[in-house]
Amino acid sequence: MAELNTGDGGGKKGSKKVRSKKSNAKVDLTAMVDLAFLLITFFMLTTSLSKPQSMDLGLPDKEKDPNKKELDIKVDQVRTMTIIMGKDNKIKWFHGLLDAPEPGGAPSDAVYGKNGIRKEILKRVTSIPQATGSKDKGMIVIIKPSKKSTYRNLVDILDEMAICNVPTYAIVNEITPEEQKLVDEMNK
Repeated sequence: MAELNTGDGGGKKGSKKVRSKKSNAKVDLTAMVDLAFLLITFFMLTTSLSKPQSMDLGLPDKEKDPNKKELDIKVDQVRTMTIIMGKDNKIKWFHGLLDAPEPGGAPSDAVYGKNGIRKEILKRVTSIPQATGSKDKGMIVIIKPSKKSTYRNLVDILDEMAICNVPTYAIVNEITPEEQKLVDEMNK
């Protein structure tokens, strides 16, 4: 049992006055210790730890089925925007095809953030009408990270897709020779 001693009462030794002997005051701390452990146990069991945040990605199948034939889907170039990522946080984007870009869609430089690539994405997301319940409407963004781009840059672009409510986007690791020229220009 835990106790708190406050001294032994009574007078000084050798004093001529006789005083009555006081008994020791004891405070039982057992209940307080029990309560502390109960509170610690309660908070440990009822606390919910922060859950890791994740983003859902649709990944292709690892093995191709030889019985399945691949569909070559043609997409209207007005709906597409391609973002090429280089080293040192550099981005080039174009609207449509690189060899025949849409008006105002020639390759342009951009930066990450609200005054950079987000502004361009929002401009195009709002200009391309999205039909509800139809997957053949709305903007498509093709994200092409180069070998020199960082993982953080890819996550930043994916965050921009979520912020701008882009209905369809894809990460493509195949860079055409024309696009490779843009990458080389960025990586100088």
